[in-house]
Amino acid sequence: MEKEQISIGGQALIEGIMMKCADWYSVAVRTPDGKIDVSKHRVKKTKFGKIPVLRGIVNLFESLSIGYKCIMRSAEISGEGYEEDKLDIWLKEKFGDKSAQVLSFAAGVLGSVLALVLFMILPTFITGILDSFFTLGAWKSLVEGGVKLAIFLLYLWGISRMPEINRLFRYHGAEHKTISCFEAGRPLTVENVRRYTRFHPRCGTSFMFIVLAVSIIIFSFIPWHGTLNRALLKVLLLPLVVGLSYEILRFNGRHTNACTKLLSKPGLWFQRITTAEPDDKMIEVAIASVNALLPETVVNDAQGEEDEQYKTSL
Repeated sequence: MEKEQISIGGQALIEGIMMKCADWYSVAVRTPDGKIDVSKHRVKKTKFGKIPVLRGIVNLFESLSIGYKCIMRSAEISGEGYEEDKLDIWLKEKFGDKSAQVLSFAAGVLGSVLALVLFMILPTFITGILDSFFTLGAWKSLVEGGVKLAIFLLYLWGISRMPEINRLFRYHGAEHKTISCFEAGRPLTVENVRRYTRFHPRCGTSFMFIVLAVSIIIFSFIPWHGTLNRALLKVLLLPLVVGLSYEILRFNGRHTNACTKLLSKPGLWFQRITTAEPDDKMIEVAIASVNALLPETVVNDAQGEEDEQYKTSL
């Protein structure tokens, strides 16, 4: 398998980075003693993962689940974890070894609900309140879209002011730079990676912007028969929005032309908030994650070997 055929995605973690390729993902975390802990895991795929539009919904829930598990693992390895509370103890008593999976699923659901309320339902209710004071008429959907965009920007700006999140964004930048270096076919060294941009068209930030843009377009065709009715219709149409947004992001990531560059620009601009320039140690973690993943991925995909996990310190 040639390098250019391999598509890599990733996620910044607490003092680490997760890289995902095909049916595998790797987690590299900087330990308190300065070493890099690396592990690799197989992704459990579903039969719906290759169906256009539907695969976007499947991918979203898969990413949320894997992302949460990786965040928890990185917190534990980096020494930034927390002591077990009553909920952790109760989950272990009820679900045993599967307590982490249950907690991961619950966190994914709660995160999705929060995003739903913040970016889908709240803008509709704010627009409804504004309409009660000012008759918005045909401008209603446009105002709703503007409110949604404003909430999104305020959210990104607000979390970026937190020192812990700012450091996470620097690892996010290391992730993008390393992937760009790999996609360019250059050897993964700190010097090479440092030269590449921290902005990438397949970033989750770009996906969030595309979701916002697609939702504004689709929801502009929904009639306003009451604020509550509109909010419920938007929730029902959300899977379609997510599915279509994923296909647009996937298309942008695989093609380079004037149209895709135009579609990618807003998402790339937002990455000026969600990414920051990393230091060399962060880049080393990103390189370790890619190097741990790719050689094994190529072999296993070609030979069909069974699931495996490994752990090493560098």
